[in-house]
Amino acid sequence: MQKAGAWLWCAALVALPGTVSGGFAAQPAYPERPIRLIIPQATGGGSDTIGRFMAQKLGETLGQQLVVDNRPGASGMLGADLVKQASPDGYTLLLCAIDTITAPIVSQHASLDAIRDFAPVTQLTESPNVWLVSLTFPAQTMKELIEIAKAKPRQIDYASSGIGSMQHLGGELLNRMAGIQLNHIPYKGGPPGLVDVMGGRIPAMLSGMQGALPHIKTGKVRALAVTTTKRSAALPEVPTAAEALGLRGYEATNWQGFLFPAGTPEPVVARMASEAIRILGTSEARARLDALGYAPSGMTPSAFATLMRAEHKRWTTLIKEAGIKAE
Repeated sequence: MQKAGAWLWCAALVALPGTVSGGFAAQPAYPERPIRLIIPQATGGGSDTIGRFMAQKLGETLGQQLVVDNRPGASGMLGADLVKQASPDGYTLLLCAIDTITAPIVSQHASLDAIRDFAPVTQLTESPNVWLVSLTFPAQTMKELIEIAKAKPRQIDYASSGIGSMQHLGGELLNRMAGIQLNHIPYKGGPPGLVDVMGGRIPAMLSGMQGALPHIKTGKVRALAVTTTKRSAALPEVPTAAEALGLRGYEATNWQGFLFPAGTPEPVVARMASEAIRILGTSEARARLDALGYAPSGMTPSAFATLMRAEHKRWTTLIKEAGIKAE
């Protein structure tokens, strides 16, 4: 009787839909259909370039197309909110950036929380911002910029790509750490700010690397320092702001990554992460991204989650202390 009972119990267990044998056999291979990649920026920019490159390569390795859907607006929050509301099944992916964390903190009306609303997949790239000055501005180095700013508090303007952008926050961080008062002039994106710096109408700017690099290379603006902890491979002769000023801890790094909606199954997250990390380790990816001023990253989901929490804490403190709010 005991043997018969045991046999019947095992047969019933195998037949149940959630058991090890039947359940795993019934699980479909991921992905079964195309994946929607939402890029919350306009076409042609740095994030879009990175997203489309990764979409092509992931499509090849996953055997399913990644369909790019550009949804710019509200400092990236429009596209991020679409992903937040999507089904957590692995078929809606967000190309995130540091702004995915900072924009909701700056906004007075955002319902997004980058830590609560998303499942981290991997960090894709890192890139510095770069401190620039007009060729007509007398500062030749970061130290000279600080000296002029100290002598003329709130009289030296610096441009950024908008209120609450990493360029704005990097400028505010420099104000606090260097004891100066540069006057912030927000633009609607980086290009118009660069135009005014090149034209001598604005003396200084903290710019993203991709937009500034061509103008630095052609001598239309003067690069004083980058904002990462290490020098950029794209501008190896330009010091970091930390080394140029002796400001240990000064850093304002741009990055891009992938996020799924919160609640996405761990095996799906792990598959996407492993494929993305493998692609980022290829010589093709390194060459492509280095030329654009980006350093390939590639983090495990847990390491990316740790980074996001640290960034959220760091910039929340600065934003609140400085009273930065979107208009």
